[in-house]
Amino acid sequence: MSLALKTIILLFICVNCFPQTSQLSKYEKRWALWHPLAAMKVKKINKRAAVIYNQKDLLLLLDNYGSGGKLDAFRHAFFMAAFATQIKIKKLRKLGMAHEKGNYRQFLRSATEEGEIPDSLASVMDLQNNELGFVIGSANKDSSLVSIKTLVLQDIIAGKALIMKRNKRGEYLNCDNVPLKKTSLEKKWSLPKCLVASDYPYAD
Repeated sequence: MSLALKTIILLFICVNCFPQTSQLSKYEKRWALWHPLAAMKVKKINKRAAVIYNQKDLLLLLDNYGSGGKLDAFRHAFFMAAFATQIKIKKLRKLGMAHEKGNYRQFLRSATEEGEIPDSLASVMDLQNNELGFVIGSANKDSSLVSIKTLVLQDIIAGKALIMKRNKRGEYLNCDNVPLKKTSLEKKWSLPKCLVASDYPYAD
């Protein structure tokens, strides 16, 4: 296959093929180039999964933190679970890693994702929550996306995912429960945030 033809195929299949961003990084484009059939499946599944993800009940059942919160954990686990019903985990794991590499480039440009600039611990959280999605999706290949949603919600409520430690005011806490000032979170890749299980109650 010529490079020109590969490029045409890439442009056709890669529009919005990954749910976490409307603009694909070069790493995600490279993944799609080497996995065109999987990328087409991702695009198709993503369309259906996005309808479920955008339902307002998730904000009531989880929280409204699209970055670092239970909603964030659900997004990663749910979409990857949905993809894993039809795509091999090995390929999806590479896609997840490609997305996080793209996030690092966003950090270097001070570009935001879900309203916040990416950081190293957020990448650790995302990749771990992807793994939860792989387990759920691969074990429930014949289930509907509504059923997958329920399973992911159950695991998040049970504390099987990871989130960032926060207080009731939404401020990030370090592992000693000290609130982090916004100025301390600016333009730094490694931050003193704290990962906790997703059943953690936001407390004062």
